[in-house]
Amino acid sequence: MTAEGAAAFIAAAEKDLFDYSVDASRVYWVNSTYITEDTDALAAQVGAEGTEKSVKYALEAAKYARIPGLDPDVARKLNILRNGIVLPAPTTPGAATELNEIATSLNSQYGKGKGTLNGQPISGSDIEAEMGNLERTPAELAEMWASWHTNVGAPMKDDYARMVAIANEGASELGFADTGAMWRSGYDMPADAFAAETERLWQEVKPLYDSLHTYVRRKLNEKHGDAVQPATGPIRADLLGNMWAQEWGNIYPLVAPEGAGDLGYDLTDLIAKKGLSEVDMVRTGEGFFSSLGFDALPETFYERSMFVKPADREVVCHASAWDVDNKDDIRIKMCIKPNADDFTTIHHELGHNYYQRAYNEQDYLYLNGANDGFHEAIGDAIALSITPEYLVQIGMLDRANVPGADKDIGLLLRQAMDKVAFLPFGLLVDKWRWGVFDGSISPAEYNTAWHDLKQEYQGITPPVERPADAFDPGAKYHVPGNTPYTRYFLARILQFQFYKAACDQAGWTGPLHRCSFYGNEEVGEKLNAMLEMGASKPWPDALEAFTGTREMSGEALLEYFAPLQAWLDEQNAGQTPGW
Repeated sequence: MTAEGAAAFIAAAEKDLFDYSVDASRVYWVNSTYITEDTDALAAQVGAEGTEKSVKYALEAAKYARIPGLDPDVARKLNILRNGIVLPAPTTPGAATELNEIATSLNSQYGKGKGTLNGQPISGSDIEAEMGNLERTPAELAEMWASWHTNVGAPMKDDYARMVAIANEGASELGFADTGAMWRSGYDMPADAFAAETERLWQEVKPLYDSLHTYVRRKLNEKHGDAVQPATGPIRADLLGNMWAQEWGNIYPLVAPEGAGDLGYDLTDLIAKKGLSEVDMVRTGEGFFSSLGFDALPETFYERSMFVKPADREVVCHASAWDVDNKDDIRIKMCIKPNADDFTTIHHELGHNYYQRAYNEQDYLYLNGANDGFHEAIGDAIALSITPEYLVQIGMLDRANVPGADKDIGLLLRQAMDKVAFLPFGLLVDKWRWGVFDGSISPAEYNTAWHDLKQEYQGITPPVERPADAFDPGAKYHVPGNTPYTRYFLARILQFQFYKAACDQAGWTGPLHRCSFYGNEEVGEKLNAMLEMGASKPWPDALEAFTGTREMSGEALLEYFAPLQAWLDEQNAGQTPGW
């Protein structure tokens, strides 16, 4: 147990994990692109092996972390190993097995979950789609909302409480106050300082959310009347087009400004007119990065990626970016359809791939984003640059058909219904979990505390009375799935910060939301300087390398939506803001 011993331990762990990760990636790739009982079994086996390794290394790292005089690099890597498990099991005999069984059971309970519509059972993906169906009546929406939360959430409650107790014992063995403190320790600052940082960011952007909330509430009141949606107070959760009211884009047609419908072009039509195949769409996305000076993708990318759904087998269609060998075997897995959404998603996923390739010279434990919000934000910042100007530059749109400024409010409102509406939800999921993990929210208060936070941050309320012994958080996949959620909140803030930095470097002078930095190699150079750092330095260092500042900030998001904010304030004149 010396500083030298710690360095030797890290070197051995990195070699073992590097080799394991390549084998595991190949197994997971085959399982995702060829789902059979056999590939499921192989994936389960490799998953169990990975869990054992991460637990073993985390416990060892916790011991070494206490040694004085550690090399700063070794200390950083020990922390990464200690933080590397989402649900840590204690060393008590049987605890790891019990924790794993509960986590697996919660996951599959969610997967099998059903709600009802007009008394008939309806599965998860179908009920999500139906919540966004504008033809549904408020009574049908309320039935789907209540049945989903009751059927899926409530049965999980005792298991969830038990899982929290076991994970907290594990976190304590690793030297953390509780599991929530462990999650917050991955951000290069004390756990409590990070909680304060997220709250500061929220307060920065909250005025824009409040204006959006006031406007949308009035539109829902005009549509449904006072009996369904009162003109003041919180918004009824099931009326916002999404089971969790986390993104409101599905109800955009109900709130769209007069004459905003026609943008003058339709990206899906442009893709069809150009006759772009699925691979052509990917090559167009690659062209964006090439224009910034990034090297072309390796040939293996096109040979090994999955771009379309195979006709002969089951696959996971959910889009994802892969780095199989930690060097240059990068791939995407998608079931591309020639439409605008998938065109945007391709640019986003390639953002992950170029990030993965940029940091491939780093040591194994640094092969990651600067913090967990960075990876998502890079792809999103690139996707923000799919503006009419970019489509003109790549020859997909005639300059004569670029929408005029009179269309901007509709475009920005449509963006805000997803990106701005999401912010408070992105924050409160983990806020609730942090309280659960530190004991300030007891099992008896799980449900009440959840809805209190949803009212406080989102300004929404359930469509029906919810019993205190229900477990409505369990009706959101990331809770039973144990996926930390703060990364999504950070990514929504950071993507605008990255986008504005790129636009400033490119010398853009127009409204921020119309900027494209396509073709600017100076932007590419600075972007690469941030990407190639991976997780080797604290995230403020990486942020500074590209944006010139060490602080995450909501200012760029507010600038992007400034024309919308001004318009909303006019629309909201005479309304009572808040709830």
